[in-house]
Amino acid sequence: MDILTGITLAAPAGVNAYIPLLAVALAERFGWVQLRQPFDLLGSWWFIALVGILLVVELVADKVPAVDHVNDAIQTFIRPAAGGLVAVASSGEGRVAPWLLLAAGVLIAGGVHAVKASARPVINAATGGVGAPVVSTAEDVGAAGVTVMAFVLPLLTFLVVAAGMAFAVWAIVRWRRSRAEKRSAAPPAT
Repeated sequence: MDILTGITLAAPAGVNAYIPLLAVALAERFGWVQLRQPFDLLGSWWFIALVGILLVVELVADKVPAVDHVNDAIQTFIRPAAGGLVAVASSGEGRVAPWLLLAAGVLIAGGVHAVKASARPVINAATGGVGAPVVSTAEDVGAAGVTVMAFVLPLLTFLVVAAGMAFAVWAIVRWRRSRAEKRSAAPPAT
């Protein structure tokens, strides 16, 4: 179950790196989970304070159109790294190699981040920027919910996250195909 928790925590890290990082750090600090060595250092007060500050910055920056795009560009490196970190740190002392958990976490968080970063400019353009704070708030609530669920119901959360990722891939493929069909059906430009 620890491995499922770790892997599942990578998904919300792709949306907001600091929500699952803070949750893992607080869970370690208060003895709710025991992190794999040397990641138990995440439960240090200085780390919790640093992640808390970064979370506040992320929450504000992600609500402002145009700033959210810059933030997503910066987070392209941070979110996958955070996904890998929470995946390996919270996986317990299982028999799965740490590098495999790290790679899975990076890939999951990176994939979720790619979908988020690709969708946000479209949402901002379609809504004239009004949608940014609404969508960002929904993303943050969803990331917090998935983070809590990963600790409480890891198997169910894993299945929900896997289904959500499969749906996102299906929707992107379908959207690209419809765009390609529209381009091929359009009369040639003269």
